[in-house]
Amino acid sequence: MVITTYNEERNIRDLMDSLIIQDAIYEIIVVDSESTDRTREILSEYEQLFGDKVHVYVKRSSRGEGRNYGVEKSSGDYVAFIDADCIANPFWAKKLVEDAKKGHKIVAGRVINMGYRPFEDLERVELYVRGYDVTYPSNNLMYEKELFLSLEGFDPWFITAEDIDLNYRAVKSGAEIFYDPEAIVYHRTRDSIMAFLKQAFWNGFGRKQLTLKHGSLWSHYSLKKMFNTQISFWGVVRLSVALLGYVACMIKWKEYPSGQL
Repeated sequence: MVITTYNEERNIRDLMDSLIIQDAIYEIIVVDSESTDRTREILSEYEQLFGDKVHVYVKRSSRGEGRNYGVEKSSGDYVAFIDADCIANPFWAKKLVEDAKKGHKIVAGRVINMGYRPFEDLERVELYVRGYDVTYPSNNLMYEKELFLSLEGFDPWFITAEDIDLNYRAVKSGAEIFYDPEAIVYHRTRDSIMAFLKQAFWNGFGRKQLTLKHGSLWSHYSLKKMFNTQISFWGVVRLSVALLGYVACMIKWKEYPSGQL
């Protein structure tokens, strides 16, 4: 189990409590990106109480870098990812372990959004490659460690969409993504309009990063479904702000930087 954190004192205790009670979790690795609030203090409490299971590391890093570092520190054959603003269903880890025993090398679980209802109702813009949705987010995702390492993990160049990039590369390499709707994680939506707009901007930025690395991906989208699922006030706002992020990335980078993954 790998988690990355940065200034999550408001949420981290709820996540850790939801993980500690699960017998199927053998280790919980938290990589904190030098939080300036009480996140590390709270995590230290869990490390002291559950030192045989909870291991906390401090490393200034992007989400992708932090997750890669956490995987390096892990000892299991599989590694699951969840975000600090989530709460795991009590049977989440058990379902993932069952899926691993069935031979599934990549498992994506169901994410249920919690918070402001109009934000909850917004759907993910799906991207299909070889019949698989590669947009399953890394707040509920498990990889066989050997496969993860063979793919060289998350690409640290990505600001967002590093999970889509990893899933894309996995599917292109011949791997299959198994979706288990019973492996449930509850995810908090953004708690303010500004946070929502910021998320939308960086989501658009990440989509452009994907095209810089992998070429045009528009043929993999169902544009009809994309626009049908955005026909709401907040859906249109999200799409508009994401477009600004897309353009901002175009201005910042003309091509995928050499020397990256």
